[in-house]
Amino acid sequence: MSSVLEKRALKWIPLALATAVTLTGCARDGFYDDRNLDYTEATSAPPLILPETRNTERYRDALPVPQAASQGTRLDEAADIRPPQSLTIGSGLEPEYVERREVGDQVWLVVAADTGTVWPQLEEFVRSRQLSVQDSSASQGIIVTSQADIRLQSALRSGSSEVRCERGGQTMASCLDALESHLSSRSASASLSSSWTAQRLTDEQTLQIRQQGDEWEVVIPQSIDRVWAELNHYLELDFAQEGQRDLLAADPDGHSFLVEYMTKAESERNPLQIIFSRDVRKMSQEIRLALQSNGDQTVLRAINAGERAFSADDQRELLERVSGYLR
Repeated sequence: MSSVLEKRALKWIPLALATAVTLTGCARDGFYDDRNLDYTEATSAPPLILPETRNTERYRDALPVPQAASQGTRLDEAADIRPPQSLTIGSGLEPEYVERREVGDQVWLVVAADTGTVWPQLEEFVRSRQLSVQDSSASQGIIVTSQADIRLQSALRSGSSEVRCERGGQTMASCLDALESHLSSRSASASLSSSWTAQRLTDEQTLQIRQQGDEWEVVIPQSIDRVWAELNHYLELDFAQEGQRDLLAADPDGHSFLVEYMTKAESERNPLQIIFSRDVRKMSQEIRLALQSNGDQTVLRAINAGERAFSADDQRELLERVSGYLR
């Protein structure tokens, strides 16, 4: 009986071998093709060489790549370069299409659209109100009427505009109210066709975060009143979480803010670090955000106003968040 079984088993061995060989072929060329094997022994082919008799004028670079410019200062490879923070990172803030800014008796509008979009909306406003236009200059961003002067310029934040309605340097409240209503009824998708040339900040004029000794500061190429008004608006919105970040006081005359802020290092302390520290709970600290005028620029600094440690990394962290309102 056992000999019969052995013969039957031996009978199927050739068929099993044939099946294995067939499946191996399928793994390479059939339905179960494993293409990872195609590149294990790949080698580089020699470059294509055109004959010397070719017409060189018929062969040009299809996608020419410009040479890197050698101008400017070479960055240290070890430098800690961080991308700019956008307004919505970590805050969830989105600007309204039309918002107000105010410093003292000066009030103006900030529109979330570039000047090329807003200028035709201002022209439409003047026509709809049948205002008597005495002078209009798209290149200077001004429309002079018998009632008020309407002025347009780029705002601190990229892609936004500032609109003022003044007469003799004083804000015309009724004109500004009407402008706010008119612009609010429009959208950023309005006609972009205009002779207005947007006043864009050049690379040399954008704000920068720099280190001075052991301290960090932000240099903003705008007047101190405009910067203070913009920071005041967004600090009121963003610094409204007690125990985390909170706006305690705003001083328009001194161009400063007192905030309560919990640093990332403090919020990420683990239980072991808490046990071996004098503070048994995570705590925020008071920081003064101070603005200082420097010619046509404004310098923003974060100054420790409490007794807790405030490292250079903590300082930069806060300045990056706050300066994100102006980008």
